[in-house]
Amino acid sequence: MLLAVASHAQALPDHPGLLDALNTVRQQGCESGAKPATPLRENPTLSRAAMLIANGGSMGDALGAVGYRAVRAAQINVRGALGEAALARKALDKSCSVVMQPELAEAGFHQRGKLTWLLVAARFSPPMADQADEMQARILALVNEVRAKPRRCGSETFAPAQALRPSSTLQQVAAVHAIDMATHGYFSHTSRDGSTADLRANRLGYRWRAIGENIAAGLMQANTAVQGWLNSPSHCATIMSPNFQEMGVAFALSNSNTASNGIYWVQVFGTPR
Repeated sequence: MLLAVASHAQALPDHPGLLDALNTVRQQGCESGAKPATPLRENPTLSRAAMLIANGGSMGDALGAVGYRAVRAAQINVRGALGEAALARKALDKSCSVVMQPELAEAGFHQRGKLTWLLVAARFSPPMADQADEMQARILALVNEVRAKPRRCGSETFAPAQALRPSSTLQQVAAVHAIDMATHGYFSHTSRDGSTADLRANRLGYRWRAIGENIAAGLMQANTAVQGWLNSPSHCATIMSPNFQEMGVAFALSNSNTASNGIYWVQVFGTPR
């Protein structure tokens, strides 16, 4: 038997010291006991955008000029520190919490003397349509993993709850709303026609005695969508509710290159009559 081994060269960062300093902050957090965030990687495109900002451009114009579509982006300017010291936790000061945002994945840098321009972003790189079944199965598995253990959602504590089963009808209910939000560029539990999850379920013939919905936007993958819901006490409570037996989930992509969210997720919970 022959085995083929593929070798992939990994691009080295243009600003390794700055990247290391930034990732040290991501590892340590802004306060003692903070949960570490995933390390960022440098994207040369973001570094070019940072240079354009340093030359007087706005963040939006700079990202557009270099062809970077972001669902999350933040600009941080640091004055008075040289080199890697500019991105130490103390130098970042109030911007430290921005650096710690878990959905961020990439960074770009530009420095001139004691001036540093930092861009942190999450690129618009959503799952493809042919991954819909995979994403649905992944979210269901993650939700059931969470429901299998006690959990605190804000001030409310939940006991373990029964595993949810997939529902093709609830998946359709979720898809209808996700597509509508993506097509028309809004983000709300209430559709443009005034309908909410219960009415949308009725229209598709789901006879329910309990119904609930979570929505999210701008999160690229199943795990980040679920984590985003768990970070919100009300969404977390919906996930942990013992009142639900079934779940359907869907995502839809916006065709607009200027859409800030880009991807919309809808998660519908129900218990049939």
